[in-house]
Order: sequence, then C-alpha cells, then structure tokens
Amino acid sequence: MLELNIQSKEHDEARQGEALLLKNDLLINNSRKLYIESYGCQMNFADSEIVASILFDHGFETTGTFNDADVIFINTCSIRENAEQRVRKRLTDFKTAKSQNPGMIIGVLGCMAERLKSKFLDEEKLVDLVVGPDAYRDLPNLIGKVEEGSREVNVLLSREETYADISPVRLNSNGITAFISIMRGCDNMCSFCVVPFTRGRERSRSAESIVKEARDLFEAGYREVTLLGQNVDSYKYKADDKEDGAVISFADLLAMVADVDPLLRVRFSTSHPKDLTDDVLYTIAKYSNICNSIHLPVQSGSSRVLDLMNRTYTREWYIDRINAIRKIVPNCGISTDIISGFCTETEQDHEDTLSIIDLVQFDYAYMFTYSERPGTLAAKRFEDDVPEETKKRRLTEIVNKQRSYSLKRLESQVGKTHKVLIEGFSKRSDQDFCGRNDQNAMVVFPVVDSYKIGDYVTVIGETCTSATLIGKIIE
Repeated sequence: MLELNIQSKEHDEARQGEALLLKNDLLINNSRKLYIESYGCQMNFADSEIVASILFDHGFETTGTFNDADVIFINTCSIRENAEQRVRKRLTDFKTAKSQNPGMIIGVLGCMAERLKSKFLDEEKLVDLVVGPDAYRDLPNLIGKVEEGSREVNVLLSREETYADISPVRLNSNGITAFISIMRGCDNMCSFCVVPFTRGRERSRSAESIVKEARDLFEAGYREVTLLGQNVDSYKYKADDKEDGAVISFADLLAMVADVDPLLRVRFSTSHPKDLTDDVLYTIAKYSNICNSIHLPVQSGSSRVLDLMNRTYTREWYIDRINAIRKIVPNCGISTDIISGFCTETEQDHEDTLSIIDLVQFDYAYMFTYSERPGTLAAKRFEDDVPEETKKRRLTEIVNKQRSYSLKRLESQVGKTHKVLIEGFSKRSDQDFCGRNDQNAMVVFPVVDSYKIGDYVTVIGETCTSATLIGKIIE
C-alpha cells in the first residue's frame, strides 16, 4: 500500500521498469526497449508486470526513460475523470517524443481501452494501438501489425483468461514484496463502477498456480505477497482433477499460501462486505504470517445511498462485519473507501457517513468525491445532482475526521512492540529503514548495521504522525 495513509485512492504516480530483467534465473539483454507507466489500482501495476513478461519473451527489455523506448504503454484507470485527463495529457507528451522518433509505438492498455478506443485512435490520433486487460497475449502480434503501418485494437473480454501460466516480471521491485493476482474481473454491479464493463466477468486462477507463484517468490528472496482481486472474498476454484466437487474458497487459499513458509507474510486486497466470511477471519487469526489488516470499503454510511450504489449490504450489515473482525481478529487494522456526494446524497446521508467513521475508527481511508463514469448504472439511472462545492465540503469534513482517527490509531501503537519487515530505506533518509507492521502501518526507524532489507525486526513505537509510526529496533 501507499506510505501516506490519508489520500485519494487514485494513485497516479508513474512506475517505471528497470533496464535489465531477471527471469527464470537468467539475465537476458534484450535489444528492444519497452516503457510502461501504470495508473490506478494495484491490479493495474500487476497487469503491467504481466505485459512486461509477455514482451520480454519477444525481445524487449524495459527502460525507465520513455524517450529511449521503441514501445510506450500507458496502463490506464477509469475510476475517476481526473485520471483520464492526466492520461490524455501524458499521451500528448509521448506523441511529442514520437515526433522525434517516428518509429516509436504508443499504446493504451487497461480499463480505458474499451470506452475511449475510438477517441485515442481516430479522433485525437494519440496512440497506435489500444489493448484491453484480457488481450495482453496478443500484444506481440499487434505490435507487428503496427510496424507494418496499421492501427490496432483488441479489447475483447474473456471468461477464461487469468494469465495463470505467466510469470510476471517484477517492475520497480524491492525484491522483498510482490503482488499476486488471484482472480480477474468482477460480478458485482456497483452502480458507480466501470470495472465489470472494463475487466469482464469474475474468474479465479487455479490455487495450484497461485501457491507455486508464492513459493517461487519466497525461494527468490521475497518475504511478503499481497493477493489481489477486485473482490478476493468471492474467490472460488474447482480443480479439474477433483471429482468430489470440492471448491477451494478464499479462506482455503489464504491457508495454502500461508503454509508456503512461516517467513512469508501474506496480505490481501480488496474485500467486499457482503462476502467477508467468518471463515476468512478465523484463518487470519490462526496463522501468524497472515497480516491482521483488512481493507473493507464502506463507500457510504447511509443504507439508502448504499442501496442506490447497489452495494447489496446495509449499514447494519457492515457494522456486523466490523464487529466480527474486532471479535475474531482483535488487533486487526481496518481501512476503507468512502465516496462523498453520490447521487441524491442528503445532509443526513452525509452525517451517516461521518457517524460510521466515528463508530469504526478506521486506521486509514481512501476518500474522494463521486465522479460519474459514462456507461455505469448510476450514469444511466441517476442524475449527478449534488453540487461540486457540496461534494468538496463534505469530503473535507470526511478527511478531517478520518485524519484524527488515523492519528489516534497510530498513537495507540506508540509504546508497543511491532514485528516489521524491512522493505527499504525511508524516502527522507538512508539513515532510516522503513517497513510495515502487521496492521499495515508504515514504520520508520534508524538503520542498525546488523540488519538488512528483507529481515524481520522488532520495533518499539516511540512517536507518530497521522501517517507514520516512528520507533527504533530493539534487540
């Protein structure tokens, strides 16, 4: 997760690849250069690693400088209008670079591909190819056709594609933490969300391939994996060789990955309140290497608004799940998503959201104003009728309240000891290590020469900000 705990969920910072790639324990110096920028959720970053792997096998290495690239891809997010505006601006930068290098190929990947393909390709002529999340295997073929002078599109969605057989190339990796995609798509039809339309129907990867990827990562020196899915709690997989009809649930999968090795930390994201079962919570409680941290988006504290959002749970249901977490995993960190100013939201609905923040006291939250996305159920059914200034005022109240609880939650960890995996050096100083504790709080502490990145250490919290716990290693 991000080091700052209170911020917009839209995470637009570009992540760049490395110049040489290590795959299957062989260092291969490929001749063609690929530059990828990823925007949005962790799934997009994981998808970029799949793309890099596919193209690596076809003669590409990655570069951190787009002017040096033969092929530039921008992996897009359609969650908010602002993200689309930034992507369009970035594509203009790339088009300028292409004017100096006419052979350069520019492509758009991911969630914007289907909806904006005609704009990007034909109207604005910003790109040479547009490829959706289920068509990445076709990239070498599409690049070849573009080199012959055509513009190409493949945004077909699949009911089967999971990329389970592809070993991702870890971009910008610290060699310690990694994402593992366990499923793709989403069957929830939240009225504000484009994901079911851009990523297709839900399908789960084989448990065997997930466990193998986790084991391979551990053997390569990684010490933490985050299992990713739009809704991990709905993971279900029936192996072809199982005649008894037994289905592997998310709770089962968590246990299987945790069993890879006690030194492999396991996290996951994202959960859906309607599907978070007690079985998952008891599995977390059973395994010391499954982190006590759950991201459980509430979106609104008003049952009326939740119904309009088609979230399929009520305020009361959400509170029941919070109570179950507190009971079964008492020291669990809980984070959330909150939308301000959804269609028809009243002041009372807004007060309900503020009150649920008071009730739960989240460790941190991703908070943003409602942004209507074309093609969604909300765009078709409801008027975006809350004035922008009202949305912003309500968001400010939400952020201020949550900031106070983020500080309070971290203050409660001061004076306590925490098991922390050293992930790297602090952004501010190479004299300090940083890593996260079990509850997903970022911890910063002075370097001790006897420890290195990838080690587990015990840190006592001494002070904190609203986003970071500050402490020192105790022997």
